[in-house]
Amino acid sequence: MDLALLRTFVTVHRAGSFTRAAALLGLSQPAVTSQIRTLERQLGRPLFLRQARGVTPTTIGDELAHRAAPHLDALVEIAETGLDEDSGVRTLHVAGPPEFTALRVLPALTPLVGQGLAVRASFLGNTEEILDGLAAGHHDLAVATARPRGGLLVSTPLCDEEYVLVAAPRWAARLSPEVLLRKGAVVLEQLPVVEVHESLPFVARYWASVFETKPAVAATVIAPDLRAVRESAASGAGLAVLPRYLCEDALDEGRLVALLDPPVPPLRTYFLVVRTGTLALSPIARAHEELLRAAGDW
Repeated sequence: MDLALLRTFVTVHRAGSFTRAAALLGLSQPAVTSQIRTLERQLGRPLFLRQARGVTPTTIGDELAHRAAPHLDALVEIAETGLDEDSGVRTLHVAGPPEFTALRVLPALTPLVGQGLAVRASFLGNTEEILDGLAAGHHDLAVATARPRGGLLVSTPLCDEEYVLVAAPRWAARLSPEVLLRKGAVVLEQLPVVEVHESLPFVARYWASVFETKPAVAATVIAPDLRAVRESAASGAGLAVLPRYLCEDALDEGRLVALLDPPVPPLRTYFLVVRTGTLALSPIARAHEELLRAAGDW
């Protein structure tokens, strides 16, 4: 059986689409379709059911993928190990949210850069865009705030981040913790708000978790970067909801004050995501391992 046909088959099985598999393989969609048909003729059995949106493997297709994929991944690993011996620099393409990627991911990869790894980072604020880009082969590894579905991408929990409701000291001085605990959202909605988007994604998540309601306010300042939100809030522009790692220094310095200390603070999980089978590639495996190690201190 032709290994090239098996490789195409496994890629289609993981991608769930001839079109997406073609992009990953660098082939045309008709070429992928032709290879799958050739393999189906050789086996005498259909491997996929064609649907309006993508394909679904038959039971034979699932069985073949389960048996073939580990061996193909092992061959890729052997080939990649040989390449590593002959090349001084490999490039890793990483994608993730701007602030987390800048302040957590890239510094964590610095030891690998010193060992000859080149890194190219893409800052993307939308989780769907991050995962779609990874699935299409634009990135090698991604950090996302949602666990992907399907068989093409595989995720590993990386870390949890805690969200803190903060404001400059002059706003905090006007608020009584007792009143906040009792009246909560009603009191806070009298203050201006700094956010990354008109939909108030961070404030809305905090309100839902802590106050079990939706915010009935509009933002006073919109800045599509949490670092800008932090600085605006510290300057006195209004309250904000920020990841603790991003505002911890400002809290220690007294530029920001935590307005509440809820018994169960709102959390969000980050996931480390790769395409299925690509952890057989040395640069991706090394970066994956280094990020998981570094996350233990986050």
